[in-house]
Amino acid sequence: MTSPLIPVILAGGKGERFWPLSRRDRPKQFLSLDGSGTSLLQATAQRLLATANGWDNLWVITASHLESGIQTQLPELPPANLLVEPEGRDTAPAVAWTTLEVAKRYGEDAIVGFFPADHWISDEATFQRTLAAAAELAQHQDAIVTLGVQPAYAATGYGYIEAGEAAGTYQDLPAYRVSRFTEKPDVATAEQFLASGRFSWNSGIFIFRAGVALRELRAHAPQILEPLAAAGAQAYSNVPKTSIDYALMEKTGQAYVLPVAFGWDDLGDWNALERLVQADQPNVELAAHIGMDTEGTILYSENPEDLIVTIGLEDTVVVRDGNVTLIVRKDRTQDIKKVLKEIQADPRFRDRL
Repeated sequence: MTSPLIPVILAGGKGERFWPLSRRDRPKQFLSLDGSGTSLLQATAQRLLATANGWDNLWVITASHLESGIQTQLPELPPANLLVEPEGRDTAPAVAWTTLEVAKRYGEDAIVGFFPADHWISDEATFQRTLAAAAELAQHQDAIVTLGVQPAYAATGYGYIEAGEAAGTYQDLPAYRVSRFTEKPDVATAEQFLASGRFSWNSGIFIFRAGVALRELRAHAPQILEPLAAAGAQAYSNVPKTSIDYALMEKTGQAYVLPVAFGWDDLGDWNALERLVQADQPNVELAAHIGMDTEGTILYSENPEDLIVTIGLEDTVVVRDGNVTLIVRKDRTQDIKKVLKEIQADPRFRDRL
């Protein structure tokens, strides 16, 4: 029988490309982007509760300045299950420290899963079956399993995973050893990946036995694992800032992939609202809007009393939140992060971050 899966939500991200709605103390995972009133973090927790068999086995790791926000959003989360990083060091230290803490409570045979707090998933039944398959694979193999989402188009904003040799079938889903990881390819390469049928999008979801991951981290990232094993969160300033992909997944020989399809989106920037809302209208309107000759435009206002009026706009994003208005062409939303650096450097506007 497969051991229970202990899910951990990675909830320390900034979500800068959803600025100005996403800000330092109100990051993307705290937002409801579909108008439902349920934040992305709350939806992620609800999705994982069945797997965790209740709140007692659901964990969250976050940044220190977001601790109170997590407690407000997830009041049923046991305080002992909330790990607070003193500073952001990317996902590798977060995964390593949490795995150490989970192993202390449940033992090194515990199966642990890491899930970003800000993803959208439409087919929850298939998602649950996929988690069961990944847990079964991790139970029977020394496998660090990643979920690879079957690509719907030649995306250049995602990492890709190439499936190698077959590694069996779990819950009717085929598993493969990972042949290679590729970060955010150009258009031509992404089109080749899509045509080959061997590549998946890297979802950033990882599942493994705690002891297997600790062994591999000890072999490939001792500069991260050993200080954390010795001093826990107090060691954060002494460990490198790096992602789990670079620190472990691209180095370990135990990486496996389950190519899956359960309606997934990482909601990377404002353009994702078109996929999330799927409005059969000329524009995506999450605001009071009066438009003339406007199409292909995304409109969002946090205040329902705000009116956005547009004339002659096409393929544009318009966001109104408090004391900031953002107007950007849809093909330039990746540049929001560059603008935020300029705002950070200008003392007049730092309070807008």
